[in-house]
Amino acid sequence: MTARDFVSSDKFNELVRSRWTFSFIMLAILFVMYYGYIFLVALNREFLAKMVGNNITMGTVLFVLVIIGAWLLTVVYVLWANASYDKKVEALKKDLQ
Repeated sequence: MTARDFVSSDKFNELVRSRWTFSFIMLAILFVMYYGYIFLVALNREFLAKMVGNNITMGTVLFVLVIIGAWLLTVVYVLWANASYDKKVEALKKDLQ
């Protein structure tokens, strides 16, 4: 199998499509989280200034949730890559040999 045949194969195209689809979904979630927080800072400061505890504001809580959310998205991506994507890559490597 030549490189041109491999790149034009259905299996390879499906692999590329699945990776881009998953990556764009994860990117969209991250953008909504991050820019949602930024827009909230710009448009509703009163809400973010509300005290949640003695020394903690809602803005601090949401900021921490954005950071934790980014970490969780990274974990989800790694788990997906290890469980699905890497197996498909290995199968394609075997087809190439």
